[in-house]
Amino acid sequence: MEEYMPIILFICLVGILWLVGTYNNFIKRRNMIEEQWSGIDVALKRRHNLIPSLIKAVKGYGKHESELLQKTTEQRTEGNTVTQRAVSESEISRTLNNLLAVAEQYPDLKASHNFLALQHSLNEIEKEVQQARQRYNAAVRKYNTLVESFPSNIMARIFSFKPYNYFTLELATQRELPDVDF
Repeated sequence: MEEYMPIILFICLVGILWLVGTYNNFIKRRNMIEEQWSGIDVALKRRHNLIPSLIKAVKGYGKHESELLQKTTEQRTEGNTVTQRAVSESEISRTLNNLLAVAEQYPDLKASHNFLALQHSLNEIEKEVQQARQRYNAAVRKYNTLVESFPSNIMARIFSFKPYNYFTLELATQRELPDVDF
């Protein structure tokens, strides 16, 4: 039995090192997801700060538009989960998209330097949101792969590491391509 002791100790040491390494990898990936989520949150807050300026630029262009503006101002993103936040942010995106569509109906507004600058800022912020979302989803993919892959899925079950949801968001500046029929 003594002749097998070094082999048994080596196997135990390798096993312990694997457990510690895998656990630390879970923690690292989870922290990366939280870091990427904060990037999304910052970009969305910048978008929310831009909304009042857009509303001021469009104000005074009719009853329908003022109702739309009221709805846009009342919307707030609430929710603790990624799914809840995605739903509320997508609703704000749809309202912003409607606001931009309304602006298209008014040539004076469309030509306004202030409105064009605000629209450009919104486009830039939407790009930032899109890039932050892609980074977040890449971090989630790596973490979820670790949670679902063998043998790390055993560690995931033992320490209750659960998969994260991906963040999908319909952006206000995304437009559907028109149907082309020849």
